[in-house]
Amino acid sequence: MNIQLLNGHFSSLEAIDLLAQFVQVKVRFHENKIEKSQNEEDIKMREKRIKQLQQDFFEAKQQLLKQPTTGLNAEIKIN
Repeated sequence: MNIQLLNGHFSSLEAIDLLAQFVQVKVRFHENKIEKSQNEEDIKMREKRIKQLQQDFFEAKQQLLKQPTTGLNAEIKIN
């Protein structure tokens, strides 16, 4: 089963806004798991993942600001 989340062309600012919201949801997910976890390895892994998401978003934002429009395609595949 697949869930199509995004499939279209957007202005750079719209694309940045959409990506920011997706990243924010994922960061909140990891933060909530960190609050409930007592496993140090799990906490470190999630903190590392949050930093990577933030870095990836920063790089994507820099790229998007260089162009007026962009295509975005995001799909969740459930196995």
